[in-house]
Amino acid sequence: MSNKALKKSSIKPLSKNALKFLRGIAHDTKPVVTIADKGITENILLELEVCLDQHELVKIKIRTDRDARQQYTTELLKESGAQLVQSIGQTLTLFRPNPKKPVFELPK
Repeated sequence: MSNKALKKSSIKPLSKNALKFLRGIAHDTKPVVTIADKGITENILLELEVCLDQHELVKIKIRTDRDARQQYTTELLKESGAQLVQSIGQTLTLFRPNPKKPVFELPK
């Protein structure tokens, strides 16, 4: 795990109200990162970092079978330091707050 991910993994867990709020926002957003045949590459991780820093809330499309999706989800959460908001089918929604320029003010 990188130093950046270690620092970001110390984020407190999201409350139920915050998760509900984020799921509502994520409903209308489109996936910005797609993972397909090659799996999780360095470029995917870099793109995810950029997207999380800019948007805080990111949808990811994972085009593989169920077992691989679960493995990729675990790896993405570990590497990015983000928190899982929702996972439905091939779509994964992650959240990582940006302390410098917050996009969302989460409910308590």
